[in-house]
Amino acid sequence: MYTEYYGLTDRPFQLTPDPRFYFNSATHRKAMAYLGYGLAQGEGFIVITGDIGAGKSTLVAHLMATIDRARLTVAQLVSTQVAGDDMLRLAAQGFGVPSEGLSKARLLDRVEQFLQEQAASGKRSLLIVDEAQNLEMSALEELRMLSNFQSGNQSLLQIFLLGQPEFRERLQEAEGLEQLRQRVIATHHLEPMGAEEVEPYIVHRLTRADWQGNPQFTAEAYSAIHQWSGGVPRRLNTLASRILLHGALEHLDRITEEDVALVITDMANEGVRENAAGLADVMLDAEAQWIARVENLEARLEEQDAAIRRVLTLLVDWIEREEPAPSRQALSRIHAA
Repeated sequence: MYTEYYGLTDRPFQLTPDPRFYFNSATHRKAMAYLGYGLAQGEGFIVITGDIGAGKSTLVAHLMATIDRARLTVAQLVSTQVAGDDMLRLAAQGFGVPSEGLSKARLLDRVEQFLQEQAASGKRSLLIVDEAQNLEMSALEELRMLSNFQSGNQSLLQIFLLGQPEFRERLQEAEGLEQLRQRVIATHHLEPMGAEEVEPYIVHRLTRADWQGNPQFTAEAYSAIHQWSGGVPRRLNTLASRILLHGALEHLDRITEEDVALVITDMANEGVRENAAGLADVMLDAEAQWIARVENLEARLEEQDAAIRRVLTLLVDWIEREEPAPSRQALSRIHAA
């Protein structure tokens, strides 16, 4: 809706990674420098980490859009919650190597042969593994073994590992990863953008969508956006998209700090309403359980009352007929009935 109102040709703040909207922030520029250094070395591991929403996927998308496919064969893996043998098969499939029905030894031969063929044709091979924090130890060991493939003094496979901060900590501290650590040639952690980068970031993405200067953002609005988002690209995109929607609904050509605050309040209230709805559901469930327990107790009391009335009626009859009182066992049978 806001794209039409502001005459934009695309959604500038979509959450799906798009290399067209890549912004060369200070931390991403440094990450790309490490990736470029790694590609120049042509061996070992490059490790890039960052918090959720820090822009790792956008960085990879930008890398994939800029590499020379005539000189580099690339496979990218995202589903990484797997063990060693599955990682090997995923890597093979990523490079287009058939793996169906092959033993591990035979599959390793096939992968090595493929890498040898790429090297012979003047192409290097790169494996990019995303969400590396989910990798099991056996999968990391399998990747290390793959990185050992060589032709003469040339490495046949280079590997980029991207993951959340806990992967960096695990890589530094976990036992059994010493050999892999020794093969890491560079690491970088993606930091949030600084306050001074928010305006260039927003203007850059808007310009990519053919923004003609409408709406304008005040300096205070940019400051408020950074304060709420913490400079994390995904959070910033979420807020900026909602701000533009608000601007279109209110027919604004200027976004102020007050507009940003209003959108943030609306987003917070939506969260409160969601939480309140969830709490209401829990309360209704508890109330239903309580009513069921009360109804069950009332039914049992009614049964006991009926049994007592039957016993009293029988005692009265015996007394009136001047017969001996029934035994305890008899009364128990009557109560059970």
